Amino acid sequence: MSEQPGLPEPSQLRASDADRERVAKVLHDAMAEGRLTMTELEERLSVVYAAKTFGELVPVTQDLPVAAQSMPVMPGQAVARPAATVDRVGGAPGPLNSIAIMSGVDRRGAWVVPSHHQAVAIMGGVKLDLTEARFAEQETTIQVYTFWGGVDIIVPDDVNVQVNGFGFMGAFDDRTGSAESIPGAPVVRITGFAMMAGVDVRRPKRKKPKKLKDAEDRDQLEQ
Repeated sequence: MSEQPGLPEPSQLRASDADRERVAKVLHDAMAEGRLTMTELEERLSVVYAAKTFGELVPVTQDLPVAAQSMPVMPGQAVARPAATVDRVGGAPGPLNSIAIMSGVDRRGAWVVPSHHQAVAIMGGVKLDLTEARFAEQETTIQVYTFWGGVDIIVPDDVNVQVNGFGFMGAFDDRTGSAESIPGAPVVRITGFAMMAGVDVRRPKRKKPKKLKDAEDRDQLEQ
């Protein structure tokens, strides 16, 4: 009986265009964070786009703090995801842009936030309510540009938030109280530029307990 050829190692399997794009995104993020120079980025991207197998992609990010969900998954390799994040991640990505020019955009309810979403408010306002949203990827970047306008972003309690935008005669106000991260939770990065405008990032308002609300109502009636 002739021997059947052995199965190839996962690292020798062919990588797809989507796999290469995921690694390229990791490298672009690393340069934005100051971990790579522009020259290093160009050198590594040339390796990425020339790579044919998973094994050729792995060394490109070995010295970078890369989240497992950002890397391509080799066939047969399972990605562990905490149970708390299963209901938040996944689905067909929704709109890529929320643009308000002398107008307003109010995006709320059950929608799927793409990995990159752009919010633009020019003499207008944009409200992004992520309370009931799902996320197409484990990590999401919301790029904000506002001029004489305002952007209000509401992020649920079970999502990690990073705010690092720049304000000129304006401000990025992070009111999420995100000092400690939630292990395994989705990450929302909010960045961009606010000129004579404001970007407000906060958690959902918490409802008062019914007993407390009833007591306040009685106090108001007695006054």
